[in-house]
Amino acid sequence: MSTKKILFITQELTPYLPESPKAYTGRYLPQAIQEKGKEIRTFMPRFGNINERRNQLHEVIRLSGMNLIIDDTDHPLIIKVASIQAARMQIYFIDNEDFFKRKATIANDKGIEFEDNDERSIFYVRGVLETVKKLRWIPDIIHCHGWMTALTPLYIKTAYADTPCFKDTKVIYSLYKDDFVKPFNSNFADKVRFDGIKETDLTLIKEKTDYEALTQFAINYSDGIIQQEEDINPSLLEYAKASGKPFLPYQGTVAEATDAINDFYDNL
Repeated sequence: MSTKKILFITQELTPYLPESPKAYTGRYLPQAIQEKGKEIRTFMPRFGNINERRNQLHEVIRLSGMNLIIDDTDHPLIIKVASIQAARMQIYFIDNEDFFKRKATIANDKGIEFEDNDERSIFYVRGVLETVKKLRWIPDIIHCHGWMTALTPLYIKTAYADTPCFKDTKVIYSLYKDDFVKPFNSNFADKVRFDGIKETDLTLIKEKTDYEALTQFAINYSDGIIQQEEDINPSLLEYAKASGKPFLPYQGTVAEATDAINDFYDNL
């Protein structure tokens, strides 16, 4: 039996960003799953507040150079990597001058969320999937952490459905207490659409894409849902439970949850 391959797409990861439930999970869950004998790859955005010199990030020229078109604008895709030596893990970073140069993650120093968070999310997810294609690495499961990854299930089930490295891939979406305040721009659904995505695929985010709509959208296209934090949006928790998708309730810390999550992967 071949080794199962798990692709982790996360919004935050310590030590590159300050510790949070999402950043802690992004760091330690892949290591724990790797120690269970699975093969892993981990991606995160190269936010501008990540110190490249201290963390020894460097560009991978052979993976960089593609342009992604969002809302009729070309955005160059830059791929960087760094290693967490203690965990024998390599982290891939999705970078772009327009989206990730600013010295913050999702909001400015006054707490105001960035106007282009919608496009940053699109660029990040598509950037990951295009890079995995270039790597010719075929994941059995994609595990998504954070609302910036919420488009992954849609893209895997539509635009990338016939791509050889994704045609049998299952997608898991983890729920966190990471609600954003400002709804995405009203033309978000139009920006999301490209080859393989139909108008009817975007119905839930056509009118207004706030945090609840975006998370429901991710749940609808996922193959499994994990409650990663104990105290999350209660209406979304109920929505996930009622979806009929395989659901793993909160299991505690990463150390406490690893066996259950590993079994969840195996049973999906």
